[in-house]
Formats: sequence, C-alpha cells, structure tokens
Amino acid sequence: METPGDNGIDFRHPELWDEPDYIRKEIACTMSHIYRYGLTTTSGGNISVTDSLGNLWITPSGTDKGSLKPGEVVCVTHDGTWEGPFRPSSEYPLHRSVYAVRPDIRALIHAHPPLLTSFSIAHRVPDTSVVGAWRETCGAVGYAGYAIPGSEAMGETVAREFMKGHNTVIMENHAVVVGGRDLAEAQARLETLEKCAMTIHAAGFPGKPVITENASGANPEFNSGNYLPKTGRMLPGVTDKEMSPDEELLAEEICRTAARACRMGLIYGFCGTLSARSAGDNWLVTREKVLRCNIGKGDINVYGSPGNHTIPGERLHAEIYRRFPAVRAVIVARPPCLMAFAVTGKEVSVRTIPESWILLQEMPLVPFGALSPGREEIFEKLSAGIPVVLIANDSVLVTGDSLLRAFDRLEVAEMTAMSHILGKSLGSVNPISDNNITELKRVFFSK
Repeated sequence: METPGDNGIDFRHPELWDEPDYIRKEIACTMSHIYRYGLTTTSGGNISVTDSLGNLWITPSGTDKGSLKPGEVVCVTHDGTWEGPFRPSSEYPLHRSVYAVRPDIRALIHAHPPLLTSFSIAHRVPDTSVVGAWRETCGAVGYAGYAIPGSEAMGETVAREFMKGHNTVIMENHAVVVGGRDLAEAQARLETLEKCAMTIHAAGFPGKPVITENASGANPEFNSGNYLPKTGRMLPGVTDKEMSPDEELLAEEICRTAARACRMGLIYGFCGTLSARSAGDNWLVTREKVLRCNIGKGDINVYGSPGNHTIPGERLHAEIYRRFPAVRAVIVARPPCLMAFAVTGKEVSVRTIPESWILLQEMPLVPFGALSPGREEIFEKLSAGIPVVLIANDSVLVTGDSLLRAFDRLEVAEMTAMSHILGKSLGSVNPISDNNITELKRVFFSK
C-alpha cells in the first residue's frame, strides 16, 4: 500500500481525493453536526470543499441545513457552471474568493454560532491567546468589515483577511468563517473558537482574562499530542501491538465517553484527551488531531511501561499512572465555564451544593508553569487526594478510579463553575456554611 511519502497525498484527508460521493457525504455530515450542536441555523451557514480538479463543492441555497442530504450538495466547476435541482449557496462568492487567495485551504465553514455572532455585533474578536491550545488550533482571529451577504464585496473583504494568514475571521454584524486543510480541521477551529468566545464572555463574571507568559503559544514541554503535526505518523513510545480483548473493550468505553463528553460540550474539536489504565503497566489514550466527536478504536493508542517516555503529553499521563496506582482514568479538557476561571486566575469554590462538595471537595488552581518538567504542584495536589486540578491558561485535569468517575467529576466541575457564573449574574453567590460542611463530612466520610 502506498504511504503519504510515496506520491504526496495526505491519506489523513480523503476528502481531498476526487471522489464526489465522499465529498458530498462529508459536507452533509459536517453540516448535520454543526446544526445539531447549535453552531448554525436552519437557513444560515454554508460549507464548501475544493478538489484538485478545480471544482468547488458547496451546500445549496434555500434548503434545510438540519436535514441536508449528500445528493443536495452542489458542484460548481472551475468555469462557474453547475448542474442539479438546487442553486449553490448565495455565499458562493465568499468561498470562491478565499480559495483564490489561499490555495492551502481546501475546506471552509461559514456559520452563526451564538457567541461568535455576539462578538461580530459587538465588533470584537476573541483573543485565542488566553489558552495556548486554542491559539495553536485557531491562530489569531481576523476581522472583516461589513458587506452585503452574498456580494462580491463581502468575498473580497473576507479574502483580504485570509490573505493576512488568518484561518478564522469574524465578519462584522454577520458571523464567522473558518478554513482548514480539510473539513475536520475547519470544524475543529469553528468549535474551538466558539468555546473560546464562550469562555471570554463567561470570564467577565469572575474577573478579567489574563495572558500568562508562554500561554499564547503551544507549551514546549507539556503538549498532549501523540502525533507529529501534519504527518499523521505515530511518535516513539506508541506500541504497534494489537489490543487485547480487554483493551478492545476499554477502547470502546473511551470512545463512548468521548462522544458523551462532546454532547455535553465538555470536549470539542481536537480539544480533550482521555486515557485509561489497562492491565499491568499499559494504558490507552486518545490520539491528537482527531475530531473528538468521531473517535473510534483506531484512534486510540496503547502505551507500555510508564518509565522512560520522551513525549511531553505522554509523560504527564504516564507519571500520573506511575505515581498513583489507584488512578484508573485521566481526562484533560477545556470546557468553557471552568476555563473562564482558568484564564482569570480564580479558583472555583465547590461549596455550592452538597453533591459538588462531596464529589470534588476542592478544586485548586495551579499556575501555568506547573506543566513544566520538574514541577510538582499538580502531583502534590493529587497526592493530597484532590481529584480535579485547574491549570491556569491551559486546562482542567481530572482523575478517577474509572472513566465514568472521571467523567462525572468533569461534568460536576463544569456545572459548578457554571453555577457560579450564572449565580453572579443574578446577585451574590452564597456558599454552603462551615457547619454544613462539617455535617457533610460526618455523614459521608466518617468511618
């Protein structure tokens, strides 16, 4: 079988092959996903892909985006002609203009997510520098001035922003358009940018977002990636052995948990890493640069002994499993309400409702630098029996004696952060009293 190096084709991106049925299916599936997750409306938004023959495949005009069928996707040839029962999207000039100035972009999504639309009518752009992983995924956000939808002027205005190197552009009083080398990358940027916007909005309640030194770029020491960027080749340390039957079942559980976390808005795009301990020293972890909503067993890596690891993200998970035998699962995520506290440097009090305190007890914030090799803050918190640690300008780290327990803690932690933010919008937040905490300790933790 040919490899990517044999003929220059990137086999991670089959939508770039000249297969009409595949292109139509991928566009329809992506549109269905962003509609189902509330990122666009029935009549709003459009998606396109270009092939190597110069054809532009685009969603049709005037159809229900919530029930788009592959056969409804329109192919516009290089000379602008098209055939079929539907006209191309009225935003076709926008797509054509961007592709003309950015041949590296092969997929575009124009959508109306609520928070990004709010930024567009406030004439602001979200600062992705608040979290390095967001900056790495989305880059700096461009801003295109107002123009009539569907006009050549709009296409030219947006294309100028893409010419500057932006891959994500806020459209004044309109919405957003994002591009990528494939639909997966474009979708990941759309989802990540919307969560970034949600976080910045929510951060107005606990405080002002802070840019921590080095947080605006990928952390050079701890990066959860298990793939070399843009190559798809596995890094050293990943076993190539077949999974055992038990590991197959564990991989399926990881996939189900990832899908569930996506449905709850806890992970999204390429953001979010799930791992679980297997037999002996083995543990399984989700690969990077894979849409979290689409993770399958083939996207799960098996790692061996947690001893001498050279990959930063691998080291973090491996060190946790090495030091804490009782930990069976680790989740690293960036849900918007928890990240509102992480980017403002504020701790989340879990003294909101009894269930939050019983499950979490404490959720400390450690500095961004705690991710660097040789730093012990995270491990000290875990050693003290604390299962959830918030990392400034980066993520939340959750552990558990099972994947379900780790997921439950992540869900409750995000709900707790959300209750603080919403509570402050209503007035003051009143925590559970010390006497109530003492009573909870007696009832639930006394032997």
